[in-house]
Amino acid sequence: MINQELEYRALKILEQKPDLTQRQLSEALGVSLGKTNYVLKSLIDVGWVKLDNFQRSDNKWGYAYLLTPTGVAEKAAITLRFLKRKQREHSDLQLEIARLQREVQLQQDLQQR
Repeated sequence: MINQELEYRALKILEQKPDLTQRQLSEALGVSLGKTNYVLKSLIDVGWVKLDNFQRSDNKWGYAYLLTPTGVAEKAAITLRFLKRKQREHSDLQLEIARLQREVQLQQDLQQR
């Protein structure tokens, strides 16, 4: 299974800009073109994204990546899991900061004696 954060980011970007090329999506995601191709193929294979043809203004055919109803639902589920994970990370970080602050304060108190 591919990284859920990468899935989430890809779905979010494609929902907003379905006519991006793989190269543009790759740049937006900050990953290689090969990784982007893998992510897109995976999203299409599981039925979360479908490829749709459209006519561009310069009379050439292009493609759009459209989220399927299943893809929209999965994006919502991934968003919720992502939010919960980030909230846990935030809480853990707050605890670590508090511990470090106590440690620094203790060291300062010892130096003042």
